[in-house]
Amino acid sequence: MFNRVLVIGLCAVALPVARGTAQAPAKAPEVIVYASDLKASGLSEFDFWNDPASPGGKLVGTLNKGEELDPPPENDPHVTFTVPVRSGIDYRCWIHMKVGEPKGVSTANKLFVQFSGAVDKANKETLSPGTRSYLTAEGPTQVGWTWVACEDAGEDRLVRFQKNGDVTVRLQGGSEGVGFDQFILSPARFLDKPPTEAVVSK
Repeated sequence: MFNRVLVIGLCAVALPVARGTAQAPAKAPEVIVYASDLKASGLSEFDFWNDPASPGGKLVGTLNKGEELDPPPENDPHVTFTVPVRSGIDYRCWIHMKVGEPKGVSTANKLFVQFSGAVDKANKETLSPGTRSYLTAEGPTQVGWTWVACEDAGEDRLVRFQKNGDVTVRLQGGSEGVGFDQFILSPARFLDKPPTEAVVSK
C-alpha cells in the first residue's frame, strides 16, 4: 500500500511505508514502595517498627502522645522518598495503613500525601510539598491493617505528573500513632479498586 508521495521535479512517485515498524508506547509500571526499603534519613519523627506481617518485617509509624497534628504546609512528622513516574499517565495512590490505638484527640488513622511534579487536568502544578494542596488517606477507626485510597474531599483522586523521571513523595502524619508498610502508585492494576492481598509483590 502506498501512502506517501515524493515529488521529484514534475513527477510524483509513490513510496511504500514499511509495515510493523511503529512501536506502541511502553506500559507504565506499577510503583510499589515497601517501608522496609526506606532510608532512615527520609524519616522525620517517624520510626521503623517491627511487624512480621509487613514486607521485610518492618513498617514506619509515629508515636501517639494523644496530641493533634496539622495538615501541610505545617511541618509535622513526615516521611519522604523518591519514585519513578511517567507523564501523561493517570495514577491512583494507595497506602497499606496500620491504624493504631486512639489516644487523646488522635484517632491514629490519617496521612496527608504530596508529590513534587504533580499537575492537575489543566497541567497546573498541584499537591506540591510545602503548600496547602494535598491528598488525604484516612482509614477506619477500627485498629488494624487496611488499604486506604488517597482522596480529595472524600473522593478518589487520580494523580498525574508533568514529566518522566523521579519525583518526591511526602507522607505526613495526620494523626499520631498511624503507621504504614506499603505505598502504591498504580496506573493500571489498582486504578479502579484496592489491592486484595495484604502484601503486594513488586
